[in-house]
Amino acid sequence: MVEGTPTTARPIVVGANHRSSSLSLRDRLFVEDAELPAFLARLRVAGLSDAMVLSTCDRVEVVAFHADREAACRVVMALMAERAGVDAAELAGQLYVHCDAEAVRHVFTVTASLDSQVLGEPQVLGQVKAGHRIAREAAMTGSGLEALLQAAYAVAKRVRSETAIGERPVSIAAAAVQLARDLHGNLGRCAGLLIGAGEMGELVAGELLAGGLGDLTAIHPTEARAQASARALNCHFAPYDHLVSRLAAADVVLASLGRRQHVLSADMVTAALRQRRRRPVFIVDAGIPGDVEPAVNRIDAAFLYDLNDLERVAMEGRSNREAEARAAWRIIDAEVAAFLHGRAERKAAPALTRLRAHFEEVRAGALADAGGDAERATRLLVNRLLHGPSRALRALAAGRPGREAGAFDLAEAARTLDHLFALDAADDAAGEPSEVADDADDVKER
Repeated sequence: MVEGTPTTARPIVVGANHRSSSLSLRDRLFVEDAELPAFLARLRVAGLSDAMVLSTCDRVEVVAFHADREAACRVVMALMAERAGVDAAELAGQLYVHCDAEAVRHVFTVTASLDSQVLGEPQVLGQVKAGHRIAREAAMTGSGLEALLQAAYAVAKRVRSETAIGERPVSIAAAAVQLARDLHGNLGRCAGLLIGAGEMGELVAGELLAGGLGDLTAIHPTEARAQASARALNCHFAPYDHLVSRLAAADVVLASLGRRQHVLSADMVTAALRQRRRRPVFIVDAGIPGDVEPAVNRIDAAFLYDLNDLERVAMEGRSNREAEARAAWRIIDAEVAAFLHGRAERKAAPALTRLRAHFEEVRAGALADAGGDAERATRLLVNRLLHGPSRALRALAAGRPGREAGAFDLAEAARTLDHLFALDAADDAAGEPSEVADDADDVKER
């Protein structure tokens, strides 16, 4: 069993993502939310008690803090191999392992959505928080993991607020949603009409509904197809002979029939706009070949986009996100450095606490022995504090039994003292080097 040591624990990440592994392997590794507590329990039994699991379509990974990198990695790999039903050696070739600064950078990068298939996607932050919540409920989050994740959330917030990495659409469906919002504002007040049951039309319709579209009606020359679309999208359907009236009521129209003839003519759209009192309509021609007469483009208040138009918008969004990613990476670099610096400083806290307690003990003794004489008390304090270091330095200079008298140990100790007490600066200020008292002077008033 692996046993962690909190004071020396290191951040470690072991996992498989869309770049390191095949989709079939990730499918076998995938852990449903309901299964996570049991998987975390197995990690705990194996000695990893400060850990979480992030399981998404893009990645399955364990983030942990542990003193022994090699032992911790063996535990995680063994559990993953068992879950995937493969040999650990076979699995190793599709896993990545990060430790220390690399692990911190990886967690920050994932949480800020810079490591996703779709750069800047907002869902990953929620997925990290869900994995964190489940680990916390299973009592699997120690101070190390909590500090790392809270820092990661702060990084993600900075990336979102200081860059535009998530503002532009990067898919055809997302582009359609953004354009509809640009035209109509709040989609919750809008009605939509889906004409036909083509795959792209249903995909865009689903994205619009997810984006808040208030109402959607599916319509098709074959009523059974309209009913099937309505069931799939959880929306309304209407008979095809209601097309003209439904068109006049629609703020967003998706044409996805693909029957090699125009479903919507310029005359139909003009008549619908007249009934709408010139309120604009957003039309997506998702048919292949096109379902909307090109002359609709020339009608005021009719905003027609075909799949090529939407693809251009999506490409601009991807280019924009890649440009914004450069600024995001600068934020990541700065935050990783700050996190590691703070962590290193916290490691010194126990030693500083012991040193302060020692100094306070010596000070109390000097005050008691001085009997109220301030000058004698300060002399006693200095001599007693210097007594141990003075003897240790002389022992280093003389050499230890069985070792050559060594300038190396002495030089290192001297440099450490200079650094800790800024002795070089003190010497410069005084105009002459400091001297250490002889042992006899050290102890004459002890």
